[in-house]
Amino acid sequence: MLEQLKDCKACPFKCRVNRLAGQIGKCRCNDKIKIDLYSLHHFEEPCISGKNGSGTIFFSNCNLSCIYCQNYRISQEGKGNEITIEELADIFLEQQAGGANNINLVTPTMYVYQIIEAIKMARSKGLILPIIYNTNGYENVETIKDLNGYIDVYLPDLKYYSDELSIKYSKAPNYFNIATNAILEMINQVGVPKFDNNGIIKKGVIIRHLVLPGHIQNSKHILKWLKENIDKKAYVSLMAQYFPTYKAKEDKYLNRKLTNKEYRDIEKYLYTLDIENGYMQELGKHEEEYVPNF
Repeated sequence: MLEQLKDCKACPFKCRVNRLAGQIGKCRCNDKIKIDLYSLHHFEEPCISGKNGSGTIFFSNCNLSCIYCQNYRISQEGKGNEITIEELADIFLEQQAGGANNINLVTPTMYVYQIIEAIKMARSKGLILPIIYNTNGYENVETIKDLNGYIDVYLPDLKYYSDELSIKYSKAPNYFNIATNAILEMINQVGVPKFDNNGIIKKGVIIRHLVLPGHIQNSKHILKWLKENIDKKAYVSLMAQYFPTYKAKEDKYLNRKLTNKEYRDIEKYLYTLDIENGYMQELGKHEEEYVPNF
C-alpha cells in the first residue's frame, strides 16, 4: 500500500508527488505520519462517545485550507510530532486498553496508506474496536474503495453546496460533487448504521454538516440533498458549534456565531424535511471550550 505514496493521488487534488522521496504536495505531508494528540474524547455524537469516550487520534496537516478551522493549529500550521506506523498501531491498542468505544481517526485522508498498515498490525495484536474515519469529505472514491474492510464507520463532513463557497472558504473546487460521490461509496461499502445494545455505533455512516453564519441557504441545500438521496441509509448530524477563529475573523459573514434566528430557521427547515435519523446540536455559548488543547 505504501507504494501509492510514490505517485500520490490519495485525495482529489492528485498532486502526484513522490512522498516516499520526501516531496510534499497540497496537504504538506511527506511519507511520515504526524499527529498532535490522542485521547478519550467525550464530545462526539452520543453513539460515538457514549460513556467511555471515543479513542481519537488527531492527525496533523490537511488537504483543505478552511479559514474557520477550529483545529487550525494542527491542520493548517502543522503542529504535531512524527510517529512510525508501529507507534500508531500501539496507540490503537492503548486506546482499546483504556476502554475506548472505538478508534476515531480525525483528518486521516493524507495518511490513508500508513493507517491501513497500522490497522493490519494492530489487528494482528488483538485490536477489535470499530474504526471511525472522521473526514472533511473531500475524498477520492478510489481511496475510499481502498479502505474497504478496514473502516467500520465513516464520519464525513458535507460542508458546501456551492462551488463559490467551497473555493472561497476551503480552496476546494468541485467540493459538493466530490464529497457526495465519496459519501455514496461509503454507504455502499458499510451499509445502514448498526448499533450495539448500549447504542454505540458499530457500522455505518454519519454525515456531519456545520451550519455557517450568513449562509443558511447553503445548509438548506445540503439538507435537501441528504433527504432526497440518503434518507434512512445514514445518520445526519447537524452542528451549530461554529465560532469565529483563525482567518474567519476577517470575513464579513464568518466573523460571528450563529444567531438564534438562523438556528431556528434551520431547525424549522429540518423538521419540514422529516429527516428521521440523526442529531441536531443545541446552539451554545461557549463552543470554544470543546476544542481540544493541542
